[in-house]
Amino acid sequence: MSRIGYKPISVPQGVTIHFDEKKIEITGPKGTESAPLFLGINVLLNENILKIDRDENLLPKGSNQKAKKQLKALHGLVRSLVNNCIIGTTSGFVRTLEIKGVGYRAQQKGRDVQLQLGFSHEVFFKVPEKVDVIVKTPTEIIISGTNKELVGQVASDIRGLKKPEPYKGKGIRYKEEHVIMKAGKVGKK
Repeated sequence: MSRIGYKPISVPQGVTIHFDEKKIEITGPKGTESAPLFLGINVLLNENILKIDRDENLLPKGSNQKAKKQLKALHGLVRSLVNNCIIGTTSGFVRTLEIKGVGYRAQQKGRDVQLQLGFSHEVFFKVPEKVDVIVKTPTEIIISGTNKELVGQVASDIRGLKKPEPYKGKGIRYKEEHVIMKAGKVGKK
């Protein structure tokens, strides 16, 4: 059984936290992020230590085991979301994509990215707000931002334009991704 919800979170200098019954808002040097709070989840802040607790007494009377089990799951979820907000507002999140293939490349067009991926046309990717996309080299794209979910989703959307194929490895992949290659057809001898 996971015990993530019980781990205390250390709050770095320069981070302010405001919360009520519905959400917690975290402001740091890189921006502001918020996470939802649910019925039965309490936030305790002592100096630079933040604790997320659950209180089953706050559940409506007559709650069954299913509601208690869901509260346990939400306990770990809220703790992870709050921790991601603190990390995002202090240091941020970064994903790096590599482009492999002859003639495959990317270039910056303002905030957006123009990609040549072997199609008969160029692909334009519109970058959402709160995320920065930098084309470092024509074959390397760096995605950064304060929201872990949004950074991961943008990286996944760009990768989804041309996933790496298993025979030559051409396509867009994460920098740390290992693509398993298949052997091609063996000809007659």
